[in-house]
Amino acid sequence: MTMALEKPVKAGTFQKTSVRRKTVDLIATVLVTGAVLVALVPLVWVLWTVIAKGFPAITSPTWFTHTMSGLLSDDKGGGIYHALVGSLMQGIVCAVMSVPIGIFVAVYLVEYSGGNRLGKLTTFMVDILSGVPSIVAALFVYALWVVTLGFNKSAFAVSLALVLLMVPVVVRTTEEMLKIVPQDLREASYALGVPKWKTIVRIVIPTALSGIITGVTLALARVLGETAPLLILVGYAPYKSFDLFSGPMGALPLVMVNEQNNPSDAGELRIWGAALTLILIIAILNVIAKFVGRFSSVRSK
Repeated sequence: MTMALEKPVKAGTFQKTSVRRKTVDLIATVLVTGAVLVALVPLVWVLWTVIAKGFPAITSPTWFTHTMSGLLSDDKGGGIYHALVGSLMQGIVCAVMSVPIGIFVAVYLVEYSGGNRLGKLTTFMVDILSGVPSIVAALFVYALWVVTLGFNKSAFAVSLALVLLMVPVVVRTTEEMLKIVPQDLREASYALGVPKWKTIVRIVIPTALSGIITGVTLALARVLGETAPLLILVGYAPYKSFDLFSGPMGALPLVMVNEQNNPSDAGELRIWGAALTLILIIAILNVIAKFVGRFSSVRSK
């Protein structure tokens, strides 16, 4: 029985292969780095523009403590207090309704559906809802809440429209976080006789809590900047209002839209100041989410 002799490989072949791999790796590194730099340029440009133009407004001593009630278009001064309160109230109401619904749906899809028809239908509907424009969600809430049920246009109706935009984001992020929880943790809990629902509550969700909180924060940051529901479902009020169920209410996007028709320097300053305030709120929410997520991950170990 004869064995086929392998042809000797020349040393130059390995050298050529090594050079080719290094060249391809270098090209890929350059392309990826270039893509990152190209993506960072508009981001840094936008941030720099908003900070440069909005910083004089937010440094005013009355910016966070006063409203714009009684101010003329070219009057300087006033503040964003009414819009800040309105945006936070609408966002909090939206989060209170969206977060439990989104988490429960994600838990069902990951832990209970098992690929059944209801799970596939739910996934399909979440995918559709993820692509719904904000103006369509606002028109749906207007048709249902105002036209059909007869309620007044209000900030609560805005929160209902924002729920339609926030729920699919919460579902998707929570679903992905639950999927990366090791299956060994579940099986170990089941082996100890722990019921499935208690395993989910005490093991699965705390393990994924850091990512869930980050996803919720990103979803909330998205809906806080939406303008279409505000324009359709509630009017702009330059004074402070805490009534969620009737009357107009201020909001940061509405300040920018309202002052867009103001040709004076004061109007332009208010626009950039409101934009910078909105960015600061989102940044603060992200910092809080990182802190809470890190604290919860340590506690869940």
